[in-house]
Amino acid sequence: MRCALTIAGSDSIGGAGVEADVKAMSSVGVHACAVVTAVTAQNTCEVSHIYPVPADMIRCQLDAILKDIDIKAVKTGMLYSADIVKSVAEVFEDHRMPFIVDPVMAAGVGNSLALADLSQSIKKDIMPLCELITPNRHEAEILAGMSIRTEYDAELACEIIGKGGSSVLLKGGHMDGKNVIDYFYLSSQITKMEYPRLERAGHGGGCILSSYITAYMAKGFDIFDAVKKSRDLIQESIASMYIIGKGDKCVNPTVGSFKNLTKFRILDEIDDAADILIDIMPKELVPTKGIMLAYSLENPIGPEDIATIDNEVTFYNGRLRKGGKPKYGVQCDASRALFSVATYDRDIRSLLNVAYSENLLDVMEEVGFDVLTLGSRRYENYCLNDVVAEAIRRYGRVPDVLVDEDVEGCGSIQLLGKNPRDLLNKLRLVL
Repeated sequence: MRCALTIAGSDSIGGAGVEADVKAMSSVGVHACAVVTAVTAQNTCEVSHIYPVPADMIRCQLDAILKDIDIKAVKTGMLYSADIVKSVAEVFEDHRMPFIVDPVMAAGVGNSLALADLSQSIKKDIMPLCELITPNRHEAEILAGMSIRTEYDAELACEIIGKGGSSVLLKGGHMDGKNVIDYFYLSSQITKMEYPRLERAGHGGGCILSSYITAYMAKGFDIFDAVKKSRDLIQESIASMYIIGKGDKCVNPTVGSFKNLTKFRILDEIDDAADILIDIMPKELVPTKGIMLAYSLENPIGPEDIATIDNEVTFYNGRLRKGGKPKYGVQCDASRALFSVATYDRDIRSLLNVAYSENLLDVMEEVGFDVLTLGSRRYENYCLNDVVAEAIRRYGRVPDVLVDEDVEGCGSIQLLGKNPRDLLNKLRLVL
């Protein structure tokens, strides 16, 4: 298993620091090693005491890990003092694995987690070693030596912080605006990443985001893909925050693990449903290109979160058979259409296509199915997911059935449901 390393403070309630880092890294399939830089007495309301670990003990922890474990990526969190920063920098100045710095200076509840000399030491000693630094607005203002109020300020701060060669992810959660805009500075170019603003991010958000990035880089992702996947994942972590105390909620570091378990269950459900389809589907309702059965994770980010039968269910030597096992990320009309549907209505997560049949449509309407016809789809730059999204937006709801016609009046019928079992129940009603 690939290993990553977090160098950070310990959080006594387990919502941030090394405890959150280990959970986050583990949730995306990476073994997390940990070096503790400070022991804190804190809860969801305050940080009451901090005990820094002596620099020589930090050095001993690092030496013990690095002489035995093949570390693929490293992150730092709470380093607390210049002495600790210098000790860490000395160890890693000759190492070449990805090095991510989360420049922790204060807790989410507002208490300082740093001595006065920390920011200068971060700039002087550890930023020259790092591949990526992930400040929030307050941290970026300190590191760049300027106030950040506008988009121009944010981009300028990224350039100032990154002038030594590192990439910068300036997190926008503490900035104003309807949406959260993060600024990713990479190779002298800035990419803006915009997300819906959820409720105020709770305890541990910055630690968890940088841990996701570190874990993905340990798995071999390049820096852009690691940041993008991690930013998408932290959005779900914030959306699923939970309460453990009287103050801030805790950001959920185990979303990745839950998604992995759910992914396997979805693949099994599609495979079982395809076996039943082979037994009950009339030959005349099998599309020429085969049956596509799709099932989406909750709140899909893209086609990679939608599973389909690989190579479809089609006829082979006169018998209906599966073309392969279910898999995620297949680019096809079914996955594109379902992505548009699931984005509009989070409860509708499954789609089954059958051959176009006027008789079947009549039966569907007789049993009370809600049918929406998309109309002709043969025009320049045709993109099914855009057509579906626009049709549903105008219709005002997601129907039971989408009818996808071409100019000859043919096409396909796409049955929508909550899951494959729901689709099979609907199909049995009209067969």
